[in-house]
Amino acid sequence: MAKVKITQVRSTIGRPEVQKRTIAALGLGKLNRTVEKELNPAMQGMINKVQHLLIIEEA
Repeated sequence: MAKVKITQVRSTIGRPEVQKRTIAALGLGKLNRTVEKELNPAMQGMINKVQHLLIIEEA
């Protein structure tokens, strides 16, 4: 599977609780924090839900 680098670039302040929980599940929560994850269908779904808060790069 491919790996992706996910960086949070926008805040979760004022966002729905579902989006806040998705960011936490991705291992993020603070601005400019980056995590590297395996890209699978479940991960892709979470990324799609909060893509407006993230920058996604191939690792």
